[in-house]
Amino acid sequence: MLHIALLDASLGTPHAKRNFQREIDATLTVFDVNKGELPPPINSDNVLRQTGISDPFDAAVISGSQSSVYHDEAWIARLSTWVRSAIASGLPIFGVCWGHQLLAEVLGGRVEGGAYELGYTEVEQFHSDPFFEGVENPCTVFATHSDHVVEMPPEATVLARNEASIQSFRHENVFTTQFHPEYDLRTAKAMIESKDLPATDIQQALATCTAENVRKAQDVKRVFDNFLSYVAGVSDRAPIANDPPTAERPSQP
Repeated sequence: MLHIALLDASLGTPHAKRNFQREIDATLTVFDVNKGELPPPINSDNVLRQTGISDPFDAAVISGSQSSVYHDEAWIARLSTWVRSAIASGLPIFGVCWGHQLLAEVLGGRVEGGAYELGYTEVEQFHSDPFFEGVENPCTVFATHSDHVVEMPPEATVLARNEASIQSFRHENVFTTQFHPEYDLRTAKAMIESKDLPATDIQQALATCTAENVRKAQDVKRVFDNFLSYVAGVSDRAPIANDPPTAERPSQP
């Protein structure tokens, strides 16, 4: 089974670990990166001594966060250094929301604050890539962010976008989504209600949480299987026995 490092930047939000552990069919080792936890250096000979982890990582996933990638915080700087090393080593990485923005900055792009995108929305795919194999185009997704990638990294390819922002890009072994494919309805409503926004904005976002949108958003969860299939193809370890990328997932309440 593939071994994935989950770099949890969610500042203690309980939903991140639960959602990624449900959606990623692999062995996950979680690092609370905002608390200073990081995987050992890539290709380290002292993995077991440093962390008690005897198996190497096949890939990494970077979560969302309530922080901003341009904040001057020590943990963000340390994580960025680790990510640069991981990218240079060829480690596949999947960044979600804040992770999407961090990877853009690390690769030479630029992130700025802007208008909130909040609730279920549609995203259009602009470039054919195995990352979106089996996903309807356009697809329904859940988004919650006010920071946006405003300048793409050199040589990166935009895979999806909408009127609000760049929603996905790829750079060699790096894949990203600005939206949250891991969210369930419980998380979506909790995140909407946590925002310090006018009541009308909150109600408009909650109004998108329909049974139809929740059902449609299950489709984009296929990117997790597609990412794992890609990782298995480039990994030196035995590939995981995944369901096909087009396999149906049960609806999440």
